Amino acid sequence: MQIPSPNWPGSARACVAMAFDLDGPTGGAMLDGSLWHKPEYFTFGGYGPYRALARLLDVLDAQAIPATFFIPAWVVENWPRQCQAIVERGHEVAYHGYRHESFYALDLDAQREVMAISAGVFKRYLGITATGFRTPSGDWHAQTPALLMDCGVTYSSSMRGDDRPYFIDIPGQSRRLVEIPGRWELDDYASLAYTRSPDYPVGLDRIASYRQTLDNWCREFDGTYREGLCMTTLLHPKICGKPGRIGLIEQFLQHMRSHGDVWFATCNDVALHWRSLHEHA
Repeated sequence: MQIPSPNWPGSARACVAMAFDLDGPTGGAMLDGSLWHKPEYFTFGGYGPYRALARLLDVLDAQAIPATFFIPAWVVENWPRQCQAIVERGHEVAYHGYRHESFYALDLDAQREVMAISAGVFKRYLGITATGFRTPSGDWHAQTPALLMDCGVTYSSSMRGDDRPYFIDIPGQSRRLVEIPGRWELDDYASLAYTRSPDYPVGLDRIASYRQTLDNWCREFDGTYREGLCMTTLLHPKICGKPGRIGLIEQFLQHMRSHGDVWFATCNDVALHWRSLHEHA
């Protein structure tokens, strides 16, 4: 299928949608119960909403850059004030499971239940109805996109199929799900995360050089800018929002800001723009 050429607002050359997964302590250790026997796991995750988030929001404010935060609903329930601050400061909040479940491991009824619970939590604590979704595990069933649209989701940032937005067709429906692909190259876990017992990433004996990490990120943006594409990140406040690392985010944003013709947008705004241009293409 031929993908339409990007065409960004205001004659911008490229698009950047800064996206953060505010996972907190959700994920595998919570789902299998081991989290409750390892305070280290809980505090490592809890650092994200409790401490790192405010630092990150200040950096985004200082550079006037909007962002999208994909948040498991359990995190919203347990750090409501911190999550409310995201909305109050003009950023987008989108779905990311309830406890960061693997959607591939859930049948469709269980997926629908997770989405319903998440919608209720977002409405109750944040007063919003989210339009976006990022699958916590990076995979899903073939029927998941149709389920997401049934649940009011209009875009996903879950797959890896392009470096531009694209449409996912829904059998039997005229409307399509907009996919805004994330990039593993822009996942801070790959360079900066290290925990013991078990080692993560497996086999990694040290984190990468901060200088090398920043250089990698900037080169990814430079390629995006050169070809006029759309770049979406997979960053995690508990990883990149620490005192020694927040400078990497600042410098990364400054590097992108130095190009005057970049459209910085939330994922929802990217999806709306893409749909308005190409819905009937």
